[in-house]
This record gives sequence, C-alpha cells and structure tokens, in this order.
Amino acid sequence: MPTPYGSRGGMAFGADELRVLRRALANALHPTPLPEDDVQDCLRLAGAVDEAVSEAGRLRAFLLADLARYREALPGSLPGYLELLQDALAAGYDPRPDDLAALRALRAGPVAAALLERCQVLAERSVRARLAGRAVSVTAPAQRTRLLALPGGLVAAKEPERPAAPSRPAPPSRPAAPGERPMPKPSEVFPPRRRPAPPPEERAAS
Repeated sequence: MPTPYGSRGGMAFGADELRVLRRALANALHPTPLPEDDVQDCLRLAGAVDEAVSEAGRLRAFLLADLARYREALPGSLPGYLELLQDALAAGYDPRPDDLAALRALRAGPVAAALLERCQVLAERSVRARLAGRAVSVTAPAQRTRLLALPGGLVAAKEPERPAAPSRPAPPSRPAAPGERPMPKPSEVFPPRRRPAPPPEERAAS
C-alpha cells in the first residue's frame, strides 16, 4: 500500500505497486484490452492511493494541531515549535498572525529571526494574492443576458419593416343587363320609419 512520505504531499510506492502503475501508464498511452488480473490490480492500487491521500490529510491536521499546542506553550517549547513550524511551512502552511507575534518575541535567536523573515514574506505574498483575487472578482463586469426576444428589443429594431400589402381595387359595378331589374337601394328595401302621431290627449293640450 502506498504511504505518505514527508510533509510535502509525497507518496512512497512499493515495487509491486510500481509495476502495476507502470502497466497502467503504458495502457493509457497505448490502449489495449487488459486481462482481468491487471484490471483488479489497477482498481486495488487506485483504492490504496485514495487511502494514502486521506492519511496525508490526517497527518497534516495532526501537524497543525501540534504546532498550535507548541505555540501556546512558548517560550518553554521553543525548540519543538521552531521545528514544527519549519515542517508546516515546507508543507505549504500559511503563517498566521499568532506565528508572527511569537517569532517577534523570539527573534533574539538566529533560527527564530530567520523564520520570522521567511514568514513575513509568505504572509505578505498571501495577503497580496487575496487582495488581487478580490479585486478581480469586484471589477469583473457581470455578464448580462441580452433580451433579444422581447417586443421592441434588438430583434425588433434590426428586423426590416415588411412592405404593406397593396390594397385591392374595388370591383367595378356591373351594368344591369337589358330586361334585368336593377339591384334596389337600401332606402328602397328599408324605408324610413314614420314618426307615430301623438295621442289625442297631447293634441288637445297643445
């Protein structure tokens, strides 16, 4: 089973594991059907690598926990704290303000002074990276969705106006044939209604 090696994320493989890894890489470069035994070896190696990665994460967590305990026990734990801090920095640890404060109090020693200078450089670099990332996220223009399908929007503005359909002329009136009765007018079909005469009482009063 591969095991974590050191505090920098390294991993140690055995001879049998290296042979399996070599066959897997060769098959990735030149794909060919693998025997069932080789497939099972690759699956077992993949599971072992996952376990080793998890173990490396646990070791890192233990290292940071020990570093915090040694920092709280200063100045009596000075040798162990400086050694653990160096291991944590080698593993990519970002020094905290507590580490900088502890090293400033211990900078009379040459090792602590050198670590203080190194931690200050790493802390400034980390702050600049965070500020740069925040500035990029703030100044980046938001992508706006163009509403092209709304009436009166860009599509309507760009779409050429369709020419109006020409109006059809009214059909000419056909003259009546000889002996054919002409079409009656509406006034002839529907004569105007006469106003009814007022009742006798109203005529007498007038």
